[in-house]
Amino acid sequence: MSDDKDERRRSKAVPTSRVGRLARVARLAGGVAGGMLAEGARQVRAGNRPRRRDLLLTPANARRVTRQLSEMRGAAMKLGQILSMDTGDLLPRELADILASLRSDATSMPEEQLDAAMTQAYGSDWQSAFRMFDPYPIAAASIGQVHRAVAHDGRELALKVQYPGVGESIDSDVDNIAAVLRISGLLPGEVDIQPLLDDAKVQLQDEANYLKEARFLARFNEVLGEDERFVLPELVEELTHRNVLAMTYVAGGPIDAIARRAQKERDRVMTALVDLMLTELFELRMVQTDPNFANYQYRWSSGDIVLLDFGATREFRARFVSNYRKLAAAAVAGDRDAMAVAAEKVGYSIGDEDSRYRELVLELLLLALEPLRHDEPYDFAASTMPARLGELGQQATRFADFWHAPPTDVVYFHRKLGGMFMLAARMGACVNAHALMQEWL
Repeated sequence: MSDDKDERRRSKAVPTSRVGRLARVARLAGGVAGGMLAEGARQVRAGNRPRRRDLLLTPANARRVTRQLSEMRGAAMKLGQILSMDTGDLLPRELADILASLRSDATSMPEEQLDAAMTQAYGSDWQSAFRMFDPYPIAAASIGQVHRAVAHDGRELALKVQYPGVGESIDSDVDNIAAVLRISGLLPGEVDIQPLLDDAKVQLQDEANYLKEARFLARFNEVLGEDERFVLPELVEELTHRNVLAMTYVAGGPIDAIARRAQKERDRVMTALVDLMLTELFELRMVQTDPNFANYQYRWSSGDIVLLDFGATREFRARFVSNYRKLAAAAVAGDRDAMAVAAEKVGYSIGDEDSRYRELVLELLLLALEPLRHDEPYDFAASTMPARLGELGQQATRFADFWHAPPTDVVYFHRKLGGMFMLAARMGACVNAHALMQEWL
């Protein structure tokens, strides 16, 4: 009974109209400004002369930003996730930490909105489409929430139900949230993230189209169906609609819990996931780019790796994959001249020849690809690479070229790469990524 009460308490209606969502953004901006004034007055009374940044990034403002974006869900929450992962070296670390908290579960929608969403998909008598439907979600995220159900043929189902109004509000949400970040000073004025924002709109529109995710799910099942390392849900096409994705239910436990298992098992699982990432890019040209650990689960009894949620899958052009392969090959060989040529073809602004900025960009790329460069198991937990990347990134911010938006294809693939690194570090895994990469070079 207490679980039901907790779930009802966490439920909160998703604002569906454009005016209603804009009002939330305006309230967020006003709340942040009010928090700055209050903190400024407190600091002055204490005899301090605080910086604007210190007033802006208070714990109270952090909670305010996180709560509002979480309650809005949709593109507002997803943009926070994207910015925290992909431009963390451009944003103040405190803001990146605020936005990173949005990777956890969102608030679920109340029964009235759930009923409206199910009615849209199956009609007013939607309950008759299932032998059983559990109204309490087992997961809630930025675009939709997941419910257990049972089909009339006895199959256990997972239904991903989209929040109402999310698809229609993507463009305005992205623009409004970006404006708040800019006006409030949370985003440095030099940063041109417009190409990233434009691409985020396209990506989010794709994620909100569950028919497209259904195609990705079917494709991954086709490719990995014979791979005994992985278990995937199967698409239930006859019950799938644009706003409800129906899949078979597959059970598993948190993937990072295997940190408690033997080193050999941790290394095996992480090697399989890195191998999958390389296969996605170089063979399929289709990468599930969401780094959320919840997208991977583990079966303790069999050692199977469960793969979930293909909404953030991105298709890459053959030319990008070819040029990125050349960049990786040059990095493995330590050939800086070939790296510079490949990096420009991929889309990086690398500065003038023999410039300090060009050297910094190449050092950053060599460092980001460090696990590929040594033919030995790479100890992710012991690696100091994130700290070294941060130091180099800070040096690069002194150059005007740095503030050009990074190539969006690279941003999305490195989002996956960064997620794999963090998961491997959390697991305490060692992987010979160099050996895995040789197959593709």
